Amino acid sequence: MTTTDWTTETKGEGRYADVNGLHLYYELHGSGHPLVLLHGGLGSGEMFGPVISLLVGGGYQVILPDLQGHGRTADIDRPLDIRLMADDIAALVRHLGLDRVDVMGYSLGAGVALFTAVKYPELVRKAIVTSAYLRPDAVDPALLAQQAAVGAAAADMLKGTPMYETYLRLAPNPGDFPKLLDKIGAMMATPYDYTEEVRRLSVPTMFAAGDMDQAPVRHYADIWDLLGGGRDGGWMGENRPTGGHALAILPGLQHYNAFASPLLAAVALSFLGS
Repeated sequence: MTTTDWTTETKGEGRYADVNGLHLYYELHGSGHPLVLLHGGLGSGEMFGPVISLLVGGGYQVILPDLQGHGRTADIDRPLDIRLMADDIAALVRHLGLDRVDVMGYSLGAGVALFTAVKYPELVRKAIVTSAYLRPDAVDPALLAQQAAVGAAAADMLKGTPMYETYLRLAPNPGDFPKLLDKIGAMMATPYDYTEEVRRLSVPTMFAAGDMDQAPVRHYADIWDLLGGGRDGGWMGENRPTGGHALAILPGLQHYNAFASPLLAAVALSFLGS
């Protein structure tokens, strides 16, 4: 969830794909190597509005889906689960007839990007996982208490926020906002640990986070260790992780603005082009 205004106008070609029971909305921006951008919880593809032109200018065709129950994609009768949403993204890639794509996700979308890379390495060239953490105990207990309060009862408190206003403007069924909150609350309340998934990554993956993100920098350093980092890289980079992985800590950013930062776009372009 975010508080940053992401209403920057983007001009893309909006389409729908029928995949896995979803009438999945997506946009196409620019031309070049395909890059799928996956938004955060309670948001939509519009969240990336401030950086889309930078990514397109870097030589990428940006594919911008609205995930299940978000933006212009109506919800269906299944839980919100990043593994299932990864299946949706793989189905979209195949629907578009693409060979291999790059995938970058933020927060909820970062989890989807991670599992797309883990489950479908044949479809993913490189992945960027931004502002996500591997276990709930990585964050402050006070934040966990806030997350525990997410549900239909919180709908009135969110009125007037960018999340609420964007949902009302885009959603096929605007009255479903409380249901979406219930599903997100249930998802966050489910225990998880993605350590082994990170260890199994065979796709070159960059983990990125703001220096004051929801999880502390030491958690992202632990992730980097799992990928084979955390040591001297050598004069010529000979000691870097063999999988082509990377870590980026973005100075001056936090969970609520990293997704729209030109710095994230610049770091992403550097990693994807390396």
